[in-house]
Formats: sequence, C-alpha cells, structure tokens
Amino acid sequence: ISLYGAFVIALIPLVSLLLTTVVNGLNRLDWEFFSLSMRNVVGAGGGGLHAIVGTLEVTAAASIISIPIGIMTAIYLVEYGKGRLAKAITFLIDVMTGIPSIVAGLFAFALFAIVFGPGIRFGFGGAVALSLLMIPVVVRSTEEMLKLVPNDLREASYALGVPKWLTIVKVVLPTSIAGIITGVVISVSRIIGETAPLLIIAGLSTSMNWDLFNGRMTTLPVYVYTQYANQGTDAQAYIDRAWTGALVLMLIVMVLNLTARILAKVLAPKGNR
Repeated sequence: ISLYGAFVIALIPLVSLLLTTVVNGLNRLDWEFFSLSMRNVVGAGGGGLHAIVGTLEVTAAASIISIPIGIMTAIYLVEYGKGRLAKAITFLIDVMTGIPSIVAGLFAFALFAIVFGPGIRFGFGGAVALSLLMIPVVVRSTEEMLKLVPNDLREASYALGVPKWLTIVKVVLPTSIAGIITGVVISVSRIIGETAPLLIIAGLSTSMNWDLFNGRMTTLPVYVYTQYANQGTDAQAYIDRAWTGALVLMLIVMVLNLTARILAKVLAPKGNR
C-alpha cells in the first residue's frame, strides 16, 4: 500500500502540470498559431510559427552535431579506450554533464564573437550551444547500452574471423540500437526546452527566419518566456500564447518519444522485438 501511495503522490505534480498546460494551452491552439508569426503584433492575434520552425531547425542542427560525436565517443570508450586519453575523455564528459546551460550559451557567443565580431546572433550558434549540453548525455547513455552487450557475442564474432570494427557495426550496435535511440531521444528532450543559452546566442525575433546561419532565430522556450515576461496592453493574449507555446513544445517532445519507440522496435534484432 505504501508503495502504491508513494507512486500516486509522485504522479500528482506531473498530472497537475500536464492538465494545467493542456487546459490553458487550448485557448490559442488554432490554425493562426501554426500559420502566423508575431511580426507587427502588439496585442491579440499572431502565432508561433517562427518559434516552431526555429525550435525544429536548431534542435535538428544540434542533433546532427551531437549524435555522431556522442556515439563514436562512446564506442571508443567502451571498445577501444584505454590509458590516459580514455580517462581524460571520461573526465571531460563528466565536467560537461555538470555545466550550467547558460555557460554553454556564453561559450558559443564568445566563440562566434571572436570569428564574426561582437553582437553576433544566429540559429547555428544556438545549435552549437545546445550540442555542448547534448553530447555528454548521448555519450553516457550510449556507453551504458554498449556495456550491456554480452561479450560472448563479440567473442563469437571474433572467432569467425570478423574484424573488430565490423563486429561493432554488425553485432554490437544492432544489439544495443534500441537503448541508443532511447538515450538520443532523452538527450533531445534535455535540450529542446533550454532558454538561457538561446537568449544569448540565437536571440529573439518576431519574424520568420528559415536561415540558421543568418539573423536572429526564436525558439519555443524563448517565445514562451518572452510572451509571459513582456506582456503588452492585452495581457491575457500574451499569457494565452505562452501557454499554447508550452503545450506545442510538449506535443513535439511526445511525438519524438513515440517516433523513437517505433524506430527502436523496427531496428531492434528480431529476437528482441
């Protein structure tokens, strides 16, 4: 009874948060929100299309940077890593896991300010900042999944004369692919709601911007924050847009999780399905 009671108590804040977001977010969950930006809007109306596009582009760019680096780093640490280099990489991953998100934003801003000059703001900078937060999560989750692969499978492959790199590609990775995909989705969920680093390097825009490499780009977390923090004369309209932005962000994360589950089931070895 105590176990079930603790489970119910733990669910109360989560259910409350979900219900509150859904109830308040439905007020502006209309076609205008998905088809309009906030360009020249100072009261009611407008939408969050520019923020949705910005979120998808920045998150996709961060994933393209982070996933290959994270998975290859984990493979090196588990399959090849020995000595000082492996220890140094492990130490750096541990340090990166604990850095505040705003530090990642400051690093990206400082890096690109050196190259392009002070005041640089663009979406790709936000992707670089988010990749600093995503890489350690991908490395850690992938590393744990690779360690779960039985050594018997590796040894059986080696006994047949299969090279180590091919054993990793054909045996180790397919066996652990479901867990790796889950870890990748967790890392994406970790970064998709970040606000501070994107405020610093990606900036804020009320207009559509499809170009990651030119101009300020708004994401949904920044959109939600600014709508709630900078309310105009029609305060309720700003609050409604903020709640709807939060609801759309939750829906995106839910779609990502469902997609990951489907991919994990499809790509898993036949015996593990």
